Amino acid sequence: MLHLDQYIQHLTFERGLSQLTCKNYTRDILLLESLAEGASLNELDHTQIRRFIGKMHARDLSSKSIARALSAWRGFYDYLIHHHGHTQNPVVGLRAPKAAKTLPQALSVDQAVKFVDIQGDGVLDIRDHAILELFYSSGLRLAELVNLNINSLDFSEGTIEVTGKGNKTRIIPLGSHAAASMQKWLQSRALIAIDGKDAQAVFITQQGRRITPRAVQYRVKSWAIKQGVTSNMHPHLLRHSFASHVLQSSQDLRAVQEMLGHANISTTQVYTHLDFQHLAKIYDSAHPRAKKK
Repeated sequence: MLHLDQYIQHLTFERGLSQLTCKNYTRDILLLESLAEGASLNELDHTQIRRFIGKMHARDLSSKSIARALSAWRGFYDYLIHHHGHTQNPVVGLRAPKAAKTLPQALSVDQAVKFVDIQGDGVLDIRDHAILELFYSSGLRLAELVNLNINSLDFSEGTIEVTGKGNKTRIIPLGSHAAASMQKWLQSRALIAIDGKDAQAVFITQQGRRITPRAVQYRVKSWAIKQGVTSNMHPHLLRHSFASHVLQSSQDLRAVQEMLGHANISTTQVYTHLDFQHLAKIYDSAHPRAKKK
């Protein structure tokens, strides 16, 4: 598509967006081209964009996916207006269909502790133990974990520096269990011949390359089955569990927001509802007036 490459370079180098975000924007903008069926982007209007929204909805795309696509289209049109003489942005004011709000799932404390406490002295066992402990200890996103570098770890302070969405960095605590498992992993890592370009990567494969997000997802699901926790396990579930359990213990929403790297506290507030669900279950099981006859 005309000007798409320049726009992605603009997002990468001027706005500092991540490689994954730029990949998603590229896919969404190519979807717009496909829906336009040969029509020039400068010819599209609100009515046609609304029809595209209907088509995406008919294809069972989630409200979140449609919203992301509209955001990508809106940003691309703004770029075309400012840099390539386009005269209108037909996406302005349009929104994705509202989706029913769902609460994030979270493990119980006992389930989370059982899951991350994997045993084994093999190099992959030691590495995976460190990965799981770090997910649950610090609430990292998957991309943040795989992109973690050695110089981001500070064992003396018990912290790690993480680069999150929008290329923003934050300092978050490293729990004692996670620190111990990480140090054990770094000892095993030192025995692996590492590919030069991945020399700083914290988590690597047995072949010495930085571990991929897909590999982490596979290992997490595999360990869930072995540990008898849930076969529907994914890395983000440990992030949700971290947030829920810290909030239950501390009641400090702002601190949880900072540790998760949420730009807006409303994103973090969903965990207050999750916490209320937890309290409601306790009430239902413990209070004599709550029991149904």
